[in-house]
Amino acid sequence: MKNPILLSFPESFETDRLLIRAPLWGDGEAVNEAVKESIEELRHWMPWAQQIPSLEESELNIRQARLKFLDRTDLRLMLMNKVTGELVGCSGLHRIDWEAGRFEIGYWVRTSCAGQGYITEAVNGITEFAIRHLNANRIEIRCDSLNSRSSKVAERAGFTLEAILRSEARDVKGALRDTMIYAKVRGEEFPNS
Repeated sequence: MKNPILLSFPESFETDRLLIRAPLWGDGEAVNEAVKESIEELRHWMPWAQQIPSLEESELNIRQARLKFLDRTDLRLMLMNKVTGELVGCSGLHRIDWEAGRFEIGYWVRTSCAGQGYITEAVNGITEFAIRHLNANRIEIRCDSLNSRSSKVAERAGFTLEAILRSEARDVKGALRDTMIYAKVRGEEFPNS
């Protein structure tokens, strides 16, 4: 396989309600606002959300994400409401194995947009994008076994629960947690494709 930096693929695509795109310089302000709004929900599951970041820290993080997108080591994606332009949340394709065509979808939603199906819509769109443009053979969603909202997204998006790894990782408080692994593989039905 050629070097992933040489791969050309779109930096944005749309679903019914979302513009899903690569991070851009200047996105830090929108991310900072969404994290501030959602910190109480995020801190239960996200190691990076234990404190509210400064605006500068959010912008630095976005710029690092942009560079990783360009060098193809991590593909963070911004979830933007197509009508209002508001940041709904973030997702992306992580823990990439270009040789095997394996990707992991991660996601979070801002509190004011939770429970409206945005993340399931994004997961379906990102899955289709990964199959069509990145030659994905396997897409995973991993989550803490106690994170029922996250596991429900995987189930609604048609991912199969393949395993529960017991005492596999530490949660945000340092306790051992079980990790659920959901997956879709090439050849299975994909919504809207």
